[in-house]
Amino acid sequence: MRIGIIGTGNMAEALGGQWARAGHDVLVGGRNAGRATALAERIGARPGDPRDAAAHGTDAVLLAVPYAGAGDLVAGLADALDGRTVIDCSNPLGAGFLLDTRGGPSAADRIAAAAPGSRVVKAFNLCHESVWRLTPPVFDGRPLAVPLCGDDPAALETVRRLVRDLGCEPVDGGGLDRAELLEATAAFLIGLWVGAGADAQAIAPPLAYSGAR
Repeated sequence: MRIGIIGTGNMAEALGGQWARAGHDVLVGGRNAGRATALAERIGARPGDPRDAAAHGTDAVLLAVPYAGAGDLVAGLADALDGRTVIDCSNPLGAGFLLDTRGGPSAADRIAAAAPGSRVVKAFNLCHESVWRLTPPVFDGRPLAVPLCGDDPAALETVRRLVRDLGCEPVDGGGLDRAELLEATAAFLIGLWVGAGADAQAIAPPLAYSGAR
């Protein structure tokens, strides 16, 4: 696949590096040319700017920038993102592990509104970047499950393939209108992990005991 990555931070490096090693054609686009070039060299990708990444990502574009600046950045690239599968891995997390988006649209919905011709999928926001560097992320013999929220079947299938390339299992989380629940889950879990030092995985029983039929 041709994958464009907008951003040069830890998530861009972790996910972009895995996909480059899986044989995908990856271009890293950053506003700082030096950082984009250095990251591309580390992960085996090509460098460019954000517009280059949007143009390159004919199969998928990973938006890996802090939420605070994502909307304006995406709005400025709306024409280049038209028809693109855009993967939003952001967490709009503020003080006290509360969502900056509470009371309004989710981060994913706001990104979709900023580039209305794109096909946004929310994914990869529940784990610290160090998890995405594992090859593969398997815990006690069980591959990590990655929930996805999106409305476009083809875009969802593309992201499922990219999830499996990491050695993980995709989980259908519903439409993009459920991305706010996924973002709230991240805020709650991060608050437990970081704020309380709790093992958040221990709060949920195995499926057999969940009451699911």
